[in-house]
Amino acid sequence: MNSAQLKTLAVFSLFAIIGFGPISPGCLIGMYIVTMRPAWFLALTETMYREKSSPQRLEALNAITYIKNPRIKAFLSLLSLFLIDIAPVPVTPVIAFGIILVRPLWFYRMVVSVYSSGS
Repeated sequence: MNSAQLKTLAVFSLFAIIGFGPISPGCLIGMYIVTMRPAWFLALTETMYREKSSPQRLEALNAITYIKNPRIKAFLSLLSLFLIDIAPVPVTPVIAFGIILVRPLWFYRMVVSVYSSGS
C-alpha cells in the first residue's frame, strides 16, 4: 500500500465518521471533482495506480479510454450515491474504501475519461 492510499483511506475514514448525517462529504467532493477537474485529483489517482500497473499499461489505458459522456455519468452516479447516503448508514465511504484498496482499472479509466473529455 502506498502513501497516497494511506492518506486517502484516512480522509475517507473521517468522512465515514462525519457522514452519519444527511450530507455526504465524499459525494460533494466527488461532484466538485467531476465538475471542476482539479489537477490534484488526477495526480493523486496516478500516484495510487502507479504501483498497481506499469507506466506503459497506464499510458495504453490513457490512449484507448473513451467513455461516452463520462462527466455526466460520473456526476449522476455521485448524485445517486448522495441520495442513498441520506440513510443512516454511509455507503460512499465503504465504496471508496474498496476502490482505494483494490484499485480497479475501471476507476482509473473513468478518471482519465473525465479529465480528457472536452465538455
